[in-house]
Amino acid sequence: QVQLIESGGGLVQAGDSLRLSCLASGLTFSSYAMGWARQAPGKEREFVGGISWSGDVTYYANSMKGRVTISRDNAKNTVYLQMDSLKHEDTAVYYCVAGPTLDTEVSEYDHWGQGTQVTVSS
Repeated sequence: QVQLIESGGGLVQAGDSLRLSCLASGLTFSSYAMGWARQAPGKEREFVGGISWSGDVTYYANSMKGRVTISRDNAKNTVYLQMDSLKHEDTAVYYCVAGPTLDTEVSEYDHWGQGTQVTVSS
């Protein structure tokens, strides 16, 4: 059974930084592309960023470029999302996702975590 467990969410102020972590189990982690998606209240889920199985390639949503960095540690089965200069509009539930290939479409990811809430106060 695949499990993706996110941690690191919380309440921060605009301009702050936050690092989310996702611990994966039940899959061959180093064979999967990993990513992050988010869903704000009243909005659809959207892609935040993704990283290839090797860590060599990363994709980011235009709205987050320059403010987020994705990294992974295959020895620890963990993927990270570093977010800087957070804005109020970044408030959302953030989900860790896993899929066979790196893609900007959230629908291409087979496995999803339960999500972690990030709230940015203005």
